[in-house]
Amino acid sequence: MPLGEMPHILVVDDDTRLRELLRKYLSDNEFRVTVAADAGEARDRMAGLQFDLIVLDRMMPGESGLDFVHNLRPSNPVPILMLTAMGEVDARIDGLEAGVDDYLAKPFEPRELLLRIRTILRRLENTETQPESVRLGRAEYDPAREVMTVDGQPLRLTSAEAGLLSALAAVAGEVLSRDELTALCNIEGGERAIDVQVTRLRRKIEPDPRVPRYLQTVRGRGYVLRPD
Repeated sequence: MPLGEMPHILVVDDDTRLRELLRKYLSDNEFRVTVAADAGEARDRMAGLQFDLIVLDRMMPGESGLDFVHNLRPSNPVPILMLTAMGEVDARIDGLEAGVDDYLAKPFEPRELLLRIRTILRRLENTETQPESVRLGRAEYDPAREVMTVDGQPLRLTSAEAGLLSALAAVAGEVLSRDELTALCNIEGGERAIDVQVTRLRRKIEPDPRVPRYLQTVRGRGYVLRPD
Protein backbone atom coordinates (compact mmCIF):
# COMPACT_ATOMS: atom_id res chain seq x y z
CA MET A 1 0.00 0.00 0.00
CA PRO A 2 1.42 3.45 -0.90
CA LEU A 3 2.51 5.43 2.14
CA GLY A 4 -0.03 8.19 1.52
CA GLU A 5 -2.92 5.69 1.61
CA MET A 6 -1.94 4.12 4.93
CA PRO A 7 -4.00 5.19 7.97
CA HIS A 8 -1.90 7.44 10.19
CA ILE A 9 -1.76 6.44 13.86
CA LEU A 10 -0.44 8.58 16.74
CA VAL A 11 0.86 6.46 19.65
CA VAL A 12 1.10 8.39 22.93
CA ASP A 13 2.78 6.50 25.79
CA ASP A 14 5.52 7.40 28.27
CA ASP A 15 6.89 3.83 28.20
CA THR A 16 9.69 4.06 25.63
CA ARG A 17 9.91 0.31 25.08
CA LEU A 18 6.17 -0.14 24.49
CA ARG A 19 6.04 2.96 22.31
CA GLU A 20 8.73 1.64 20.00
CA LEU A 21 7.26 -1.87 19.95
CA LEU A 22 3.93 -0.42 18.84
CA ARG A 23 5.63 1.73 16.24
CA LYS A 24 7.27 -1.31 14.67
CA TYR A 25 4.27 -3.63 14.96
CA LEU A 26 1.78 -1.18 13.48
CA SER A 27 4.22 -0.14 10.75
CA ASP A 28 4.65 -3.81 9.82
CA ASN A 29 0.85 -4.00 9.47
CA GLU A 30 0.50 -1.17 6.95
CA PHE A 31 -0.01 1.84 9.20
CA ARG A 32 1.88 5.09 9.24
CA VAL A 33 2.96 5.66 12.83
CA THR A 34 4.04 8.77 14.72
CA VAL A 35 4.90 8.55 18.43
CA ALA A 36 4.81 10.93 21.39
CA ALA A 37 5.97 10.45 24.99
CA ASP A 38 3.34 12.64 26.67
CA ALA A 39 0.33 14.88 26.10
CA GLY A 40 2.40 17.96 25.32
CA GLU A 41 4.42 16.16 22.68
CA ALA A 42 1.19 14.72 21.24
CA ARG A 43 -0.19 18.25 20.80
CA ASP A 44 3.00 19.27 19.01
CA ARG A 45 2.61 16.35 16.62
CA MET A 46 -1.07 17.15 16.03
CA ALA A 47 -0.32 20.78 15.27
CA GLY A 48 1.43 19.78 12.06
CA LEU A 49 -0.08 16.42 11.15
CA GLN A 50 -3.53 14.90 10.72
CA PHE A 51 -4.16 11.50 12.28
CA ASP A 52 -6.77 8.84 11.63
CA LEU A 53 -6.60 7.43 15.17
CA ILE A 54 -4.78 7.94 18.48
CA VAL A 55 -3.55 5.08 20.68
CA LEU A 56 -3.33 6.78 24.08
CA ASP A 57 -1.94 5.65 27.43
CA ARG A 58 -4.16 6.65 30.33
CA MET A 59 -1.52 6.81 33.08
CA MET A 60 1.12 9.36 32.02
CA PRO A 61 3.13 11.81 34.16
CA GLY A 62 1.80 15.34 34.16
CA GLU A 63 -1.37 15.53 32.10
CA SER A 64 -3.02 12.11 32.13
CA GLY A 65 -4.49 10.46 29.08
CA LEU A 66 -7.97 11.04 30.48
CA ASP A 67 -7.29 14.77 30.95
CA PHE A 68 -5.89 14.90 27.43
CA VAL A 69 -9.14 13.45 26.05
CA HIS A 70 -11.25 15.92 28.04
CA ASN A 71 -9.22 18.83 26.64
CA LEU A 72 -9.16 17.48 23.08
CA ARG A 73 -12.76 16.43 22.56
CA PRO A 74 -14.48 19.83 22.26
CA SER A 75 -12.46 20.63 19.12
CA ASN A 76 -11.27 17.31 17.68
CA PRO A 77 -13.32 14.13 17.00
CA VAL A 78 -10.32 11.92 16.07
CA PRO A 79 -10.97 8.31 17.20
CA ILE A 80 -9.10 7.31 20.37
CA LEU A 81 -8.16 3.87 21.66
CA MET A 82 -7.07 4.13 25.30
CA LEU A 83 -4.48 1.80 26.86
CA THR A 84 -4.34 1.35 30.59
CA ALA A 85 -3.13 -0.91 33.35
CA MET A 86 -6.41 -0.16 35.11
CA GLY A 87 -8.92 -2.84 34.16
CA GLU A 88 -11.71 -1.87 36.55
CA VAL A 89 -15.16 -1.21 35.11
CA ASP A 90 -15.32 2.31 36.60
CA ALA A 91 -12.03 3.27 34.97
CA ARG A 92 -13.26 2.01 31.61
CA ILE A 93 -16.53 3.93 31.94
CA ASP A 94 -14.61 7.13 32.79
CA GLY A 95 -12.72 6.82 29.51
CA LEU A 96 -15.81 6.11 27.44
CA GLU A 97 -17.70 9.00 29.01
CA ALA A 98 -14.80 11.32 28.19
CA GLY A 99 -15.10 10.41 24.52
CA VAL A 100 -12.78 7.43 24.07
CA ASP A 101 -13.89 5.05 21.29
CA ASP A 102 -12.45 1.87 22.79
CA TYR A 103 -10.46 0.72 25.78
CA LEU A 104 -7.76 -1.97 26.08
CA ALA A 105 -6.21 -3.07 29.38
CA LYS A 106 -2.49 -3.83 29.65
CA PRO A 107 -0.98 -6.30 29.15
CA PHE A 108 -2.59 -7.04 25.81
CA GLU A 109 -1.95 -9.15 22.75
CA PRO A 110 -0.72 -7.05 19.79
CA ARG A 111 -3.19 -8.84 17.51
CA GLU A 112 -6.07 -7.69 19.68
CA LEU A 113 -4.84 -4.10 19.51
CA LEU A 114 -4.61 -4.40 15.73
CA LEU A 115 -8.14 -5.81 15.50
CA ARG A 116 -9.57 -3.03 17.67
CA ILE A 117 -7.82 -0.33 15.61
CA ARG A 118 -9.12 -1.78 12.36
CA THR A 119 -12.60 -2.12 13.82
CA ILE A 120 -12.70 1.54 14.89
CA LEU A 121 -11.46 2.73 11.50
CA ARG A 122 -13.85 0.46 9.62
CA ARG A 123 -16.78 1.61 11.76
CA LEU A 124 -15.92 5.23 10.95
CA GLU A 125 -15.63 4.44 7.25
CA ASN A 126 -18.93 2.58 7.31
CA THR A 127 -20.82 5.55 8.74
CA GLU A 128 -19.47 7.72 5.92
CA THR A 129 -20.11 5.28 3.08
CA GLN A 130 -23.28 3.42 4.13
CA PRO A 131 -25.08 2.43 0.91
CA GLU A 132 -28.75 3.34 0.45
CA SER A 133 -29.68 -0.25 -0.38
CA VAL A 134 -28.22 -3.43 -1.81
CA ARG A 135 -29.90 -5.79 -4.29
CA LEU A 136 -29.48 -9.52 -3.70
CA GLY A 137 -31.50 -11.17 -6.45
CA ARG A 138 -35.16 -11.08 -5.38
CA ALA A 139 -34.15 -9.55 -2.04
CA GLU A 140 -33.29 -5.92 -1.26
CA TYR A 141 -31.72 -4.69 1.96
CA ASP A 142 -31.83 -1.14 3.35
CA PRO A 143 -28.92 -0.79 5.85
CA ALA A 144 -30.11 2.56 7.23
CA ARG A 145 -33.47 1.08 8.30
CA GLU A 146 -32.22 -2.52 8.66
CA VAL A 147 -35.16 -3.65 6.54
CA MET A 148 -35.15 -6.60 4.14
CA THR A 149 -37.78 -7.17 1.44
CA VAL A 150 -38.21 -10.09 -0.95
CA ASP A 151 -40.28 -9.38 -4.04
CA GLY A 152 -41.33 -6.19 -2.27
CA GLN A 153 -42.63 -8.01 0.82
CA PRO A 154 -40.99 -7.45 4.25
CA LEU A 155 -38.85 -10.29 5.56
CA ARG A 156 -38.03 -10.35 9.24
CA LEU A 157 -34.38 -10.28 10.27
CA THR A 158 -33.04 -10.76 13.78
CA SER A 159 -30.88 -7.94 15.17
CA ALA A 160 -27.79 -10.14 14.76
CA GLU A 161 -28.65 -10.93 11.12
CA ALA A 162 -29.29 -7.25 10.36
CA GLY A 163 -26.05 -6.20 12.02
CA LEU A 164 -24.06 -8.78 10.09
CA LEU A 165 -25.67 -7.84 6.79
CA SER A 166 -25.13 -4.11 7.42
CA ALA A 167 -21.44 -4.65 8.19
CA LEU A 168 -20.92 -6.67 5.02
CA ALA A 169 -23.02 -4.33 2.86
CA ALA A 170 -20.99 -1.30 3.96
CA VAL A 171 -17.86 -2.83 2.41
CA ALA A 172 -19.49 -4.93 -0.31
CA GLY A 173 -16.88 -6.84 -2.26
CA GLU A 174 -14.40 -6.70 0.62
CA VAL A 175 -13.63 -9.68 2.83
CA LEU A 176 -14.29 -9.35 6.56
CA SER A 177 -12.77 -11.86 8.96
CA ARG A 178 -14.85 -13.57 11.62
CA ASP A 179 -13.00 -11.59 14.29
CA GLU A 180 -13.83 -8.32 12.53
CA LEU A 181 -17.48 -9.28 12.16
CA THR A 182 -17.66 -10.27 15.83
CA ALA A 183 -16.35 -6.85 16.86
CA LEU A 184 -18.40 -4.87 14.36
CA CYS A 185 -21.68 -6.63 15.11
CA ASN A 186 -21.25 -7.24 18.85
CA ILE A 187 -22.18 -10.89 18.33
CA GLU A 188 -21.17 -13.05 21.29
CA GLY A 189 -20.02 -16.62 20.85
CA GLY A 190 -16.96 -16.15 18.67
CA GLU A 191 -16.38 -17.56 15.21
CA ARG A 192 -19.01 -20.28 15.58
CA ALA A 193 -21.71 -17.69 16.26
CA ILE A 194 -20.76 -15.79 13.09
CA ASP A 195 -20.96 -19.00 11.05
CA VAL A 196 -24.43 -19.71 12.45
CA GLN A 197 -25.68 -16.23 11.53
CA VAL A 198 -24.24 -16.55 8.02
CA THR A 199 -26.04 -19.87 7.57
CA ARG A 200 -29.33 -18.30 8.67
CA LEU A 201 -28.88 -15.31 6.36
CA ARG A 202 -28.14 -17.56 3.40
CA ARG A 203 -31.42 -19.36 3.93
CA LYS A 204 -33.18 -16.02 3.57
CA ILE A 205 -31.31 -14.43 0.65
CA GLU A 206 -29.80 -17.20 -1.43
CA PRO A 207 -31.62 -19.10 -4.22
CA ASP A 208 -29.56 -22.14 -3.17
CA PRO A 209 -27.96 -21.70 0.29
CA ARG A 210 -25.67 -24.67 -0.41
CA VAL A 211 -24.11 -22.78 -3.33
CA PRO A 212 -24.18 -19.14 -2.18
CA ARG A 213 -24.19 -16.48 -4.86
CA TYR A 214 -24.28 -13.34 -2.67
CA LEU A 215 -22.87 -14.15 0.78
CA GLN A 216 -19.69 -16.04 -0.02
CA THR A 217 -17.02 -17.72 2.08
CA VAL A 218 -13.40 -16.87 1.34
CA ARG A 219 -11.49 -19.82 2.70
CA GLY A 220 -9.04 -18.92 5.45
CA ARG A 221 -10.10 -15.25 5.45
CA GLY A 222 -13.79 -14.77 6.22
CA TYR A 223 -16.93 -13.66 4.37
CA VAL A 224 -17.76 -11.25 1.57
CA LEU A 225 -21.05 -9.87 0.27
CA ARG A 226 -21.33 -9.56 -3.52
CA PRO A 227 -24.61 -7.78 -4.40
CA ASP A 228 -26.03 -7.51 -7.91
